[in-house]
Amino acid sequence: MKRMLSAVMVIAFCALAAPAGAQKPVTQGAAVTETFTITAIDHSRRIVSLSDADGNIEDVLCGPEVERFNALKVGDKVTFRYYESLVYAIRKPGAAPASPGGAAVTRTPGDRPGGTISQQMTATVTVNAVDMKTPSVTITTEDGRKMSFKVDNPKNLEGVKAGDRVQITYTQALAISVK
Repeated sequence: MKRMLSAVMVIAFCALAAPAGAQKPVTQGAAVTETFTITAIDHSRRIVSLSDADGNIEDVLCGPEVERFNALKVGDKVTFRYYESLVYAIRKPGAAPASPGGAAVTRTPGDRPGGTISQQMTATVTVNAVDMKTPSVTITTEDGRKMSFKVDNPKNLEGVKAGDRVQITYTQALAISVK
C-alpha cells in the first residue's frame, strides 16, 4: 500500500510543482501523510528525484504546469496528505446525478510550490455495509475494489442497505507542501 501511495503522490506533485497512490478504505477522519526528500533536480529536463523514508527514490517529470519549479532545492521536504473521500449523495442508478463538481487545483500562495488538488466523482457501486453511527458506507466498485466512505449527511443513508446498487457522488483531496 505504501508503495502505491508513493506512486500516486509523485504524480500529484507534478500537477502543483505537484505523487499520487491508490484509494484506501477510510474511516471517519482518516488522512494518510507521507513526506519525501528532494535528493536531486535536473533543471534542464525538469526532473525531481524524491526519496521516501525507506530510501526508495522516484524520479518525477515536472511539466510547465509546475509554475514554481525553480523554487525547489535539494534537501526540501515535500509532504503529501491524502484526505478521506466523502460521499455527498447516494441515489438509485439512473437517477438525476448530483451537480457536477469536477476537479480543482488551489495553489498555496508564496514562493514554495504547494496546494490542494480535489476532485468530485460519481460511480455506480454495490453497498456492502452501512454504519449509521459514523455515518459511513462500505461499497464494492464495478471493477471489484472495496472502499469505505464517510457520508456527509446521515439522511443520505436512509433506506440504503447491504446489497443495494446505488450511485454515489464523492470527493477526494490531496494537499501538498514543500518545506
